[in-house]
Amino acid sequence: MKIEIEPEKCIASGQCVVVAEQVFDQDDDGIVVLHDAEPGDAAVVEAARNAARICPARAIHTHD
Repeated sequence: MKIEIEPEKCIASGQCVVVAEQVFDQDDDGIVVLHDAEPGDAAVVEAARNAARICPARAIHTHD
């Protein structure tokens, strides 16, 4: 799976970091930062998919 983010859409809600801290972080302004664009661990992949589902700004995209 590959993860892409659109930082310009991010509204700094931080939900992605709550559910997938291994993949996402926030910069000083609260905007999403991607740590791992292609996680290999199944649990991390599922967490990243969940983050994309709950992102209120739809700033996270996952591709199989």
